[in-house]
Formats: sequence, C-alpha cells, structure tokens
Amino acid sequence: MSIAISSFGQLDIATRFSEARRRTMELVEPLTPEDMMVQSSSDASPAKWHLAHTAWFFESFILREFLEGYRPFNPEFAWLFNSYYQSYAKFPEKRLRASFSRPGLEEILRYREYVDEGIGLLLESDPHPEALSRVELGVNHEEQHQELLLTDILHAFYTNPLRPAYREEKRDGGAKKGEAESGELGLKHSAGPLGFVEFEGGLSDVGYDGDGFCFDNERPRHKVWLEPYRLANRLVTCGEFAEFIADGGYGKPELWLSAGWDAVQQNGWRAPLYWTGEDEGWSIFTLRGEQPLEQRLAAPVSQVSFFEADAYARWAGKRLATEFEWEAAVEGRPVEGNLLNLARLTPAAETGENRAQFYGDCWEWTASAYLGYPGFKPLPGSLGEYNGKFMSGQMVLRGGSCVTPKAHIRSSYRNFFSPETRWQFSGIRLASS
Repeated sequence: MSIAISSFGQLDIATRFSEARRRTMELVEPLTPEDMMVQSSSDASPAKWHLAHTAWFFESFILREFLEGYRPFNPEFAWLFNSYYQSYAKFPEKRLRASFSRPGLEEILRYREYVDEGIGLLLESDPHPEALSRVELGVNHEEQHQELLLTDILHAFYTNPLRPAYREEKRDGGAKKGEAESGELGLKHSAGPLGFVEFEGGLSDVGYDGDGFCFDNERPRHKVWLEPYRLANRLVTCGEFAEFIADGGYGKPELWLSAGWDAVQQNGWRAPLYWTGEDEGWSIFTLRGEQPLEQRLAAPVSQVSFFEADAYARWAGKRLATEFEWEAAVEGRPVEGNLLNLARLTPAAETGENRAQFYGDCWEWTASAYLGYPGFKPLPGSLGEYNGKFMSGQMVLRGGSCVTPKAHIRSSYRNFFSPETRWQFSGIRLASS
C-alpha cells in the first residue's frame, strides 16, 4: 500500500475528515443553485457534481465495504456519480454532467449528510486499519476536488457575460476603489529582481519519505542523478509575460514545440486564459473579479499551458526544471505560501514570507513527463485507477496553487495534466543548467 496512517491516528483522521467536509460546503456558500449546475468546458464539472462525487467516493470505497449493515443512499448513485473508475461501475459521459438536473441540490446535500453520518459511525467503532487508510485517502480526494471546484467556478464565471466575482476583494478604509489591500492579495508589492539560485546536483533521493499519507504515484523513493542546475528565485510575473506577448511570442513558431504551435494555431491563443481586451489594455479575470493588468504586473502569470510555459522559457533563454530538480531544491522547506488557507484565491506578488513562491500561487509546469517511478505499484482494485491509468501524455506540475489546501501539499506531491491544459492555476519557474 502507498498510504499509511501510523503517524496520523484515528482521532486525527476524524478531525481532518470533518474539516474537509466543512470546507467544501464553505466553498460553495457564495454560489446559487443555478451556479452549481454550470459546466462551462469539457475539462470542468458542475459544483453540484463535485458535492455528490466526493460523497460517492466515501460511500463506494469505504462505507459499502467496512460499515456493517450500511445501505446505500440511492443505488443509482453508484454509477451516476462515478468519475472514471471503469472497474467499479459504468458512468455517464463527463460532458453530460451539466444535464443532471435531477437529483436536485437538496437531495445531494442530504446524500452528503447521510454519508457523513455513516463515516462518523465507522470512526466511532473499531475500524479496520484499511478503512482508516481509505478515509484518509478520501479526505485527500475531497481536497483535490475543492481545488477543482474553485478552478471550475472561475471558468464558469469567466464564460458568463456578466463576469461575476466569486468573492469580492476585501478593502480597508484607506484602500482606493479597485486597489487590493497589501495584506489581502499582496499586489502592492513589486516583484523583486529575477535571479537564480545554484544547486550542485549529484545523487539525490526523490519520492515520498515518511510514515504519513501520500499518493501511490509518489513512491517508491529512489535515487536520481542531477547535473548542477539553477532555479529562478521566484515565478514569472504577468508583467514579464506581457513582454513576451508584446514581442510577438505567440507568432514565432521557432519558440514552440510542434504540438504547441499546432495548439496556438488551432485555438487562436494570443495570451493566457482569462486575459482579454488587448486593444483597450489587458484585463485578467480572477475569482475576485476582473482586474486590469496594471494591478497584476507583479503577480505570477497563471492559466498557461505547458506549451506556453516552454515557449516563454525558450524566449527568455532558459528552460523549465525537471520535476526532480524542483523536488531536490524544495525538500525540507516548510510548506508556506499563498495557499487556500490564506483565502486570497488568486496568485499574488512575492512577499517577504513567501519570497521563493515554491508553494502556492501557481502549480509549476516541469519538463518531466508523468510516468511511474521505478518499481511503481498502483493501489489494488479499483483504487489503482486513481493515478496509474493517466501515465501517458501528461506533464508533471509541482508546488500547489492559491486554491490548494495547505494540508494537502508536500515536496513529493505530483500533479499532472495534458500539455495543452490552461484552466488550472498553472505558472512558470525558469531554470538553467
């Protein structure tokens, strides 16, 4: 097994479960029932579906197997809210999730309460260690969906002609209209000079090394050889990426991988996702509403694909780091940064306490394809489909974003998306040899 509970006791798991379930409901609090039905792209899912699917996970993989006498809330939900677990049950096409007007929101909320009661009963008993291990996996699964939920809401509100804000900015009495507080978004801070930190490389251990929770794709820990390298001391900013745009970066095929150039041509890319209004001056849509580029010059550029990150690095005369260079540089650092617990909800300019921006703000594209480590073994049964089945055609991202729960991220955490993906909070850190 690639998940463990030896350092995370039963009471701790119960607390973490309650906190995660409560946080999900807090995240949907600003939404109307109509908001929760929107599925604005094939990558996204409606908020109502996220609420149901996370309950489905606990019911399907824990309560059905480990709570004696458990009766499913609705037998039809076993396939209706399955995401991609082929060996568990059939499931509807993802693009049709917005058509699930029934069950209604009230029934979905009752479903969540029913599942919560079941997990509570399980944790009050003397559960099998495997049950505890799966509850912990379910909590981490729900935290992933909290991030996806916010990512999907941002895309849904961007496609709405009214461009509503998910949450308005907080301002103190002295802040001017349209200007974010320094303590809220950090946008008053200018980005420091872009510099590079040298790492000597050598033989390094990578992969999860601990007795707590990790996903199966973070193991086994193994050795890799790294040549000496340098990493940028912060993320690439919106202002710096605007220079790439102004220099015609989207029109220079020599900067792009072949598939990347095809994506530029086919999709008409000329700026990151959520950048609009070139002729009148760029604006960037965020969970805090639309903001002019001038307000976000020092904030990390976000919502760029791997292809855009790679092209920018070439334009800058640099490259992207490998996932192992990133991990070796970050291992041992405390998990501090602009993560979901700060509730900024948008990438922010670097500050003294988060100068390097290794954690939070934006997931960082790496130059590494998403593959299993030497000796990788997926979880047994249907849970083995969680990560392993996607080890083809994906690139690795590291570090978490402004909507990643703090307790969810660590130096060995491996996120992955196809290289053309842009709707995630994904950004750029430069590297060189």
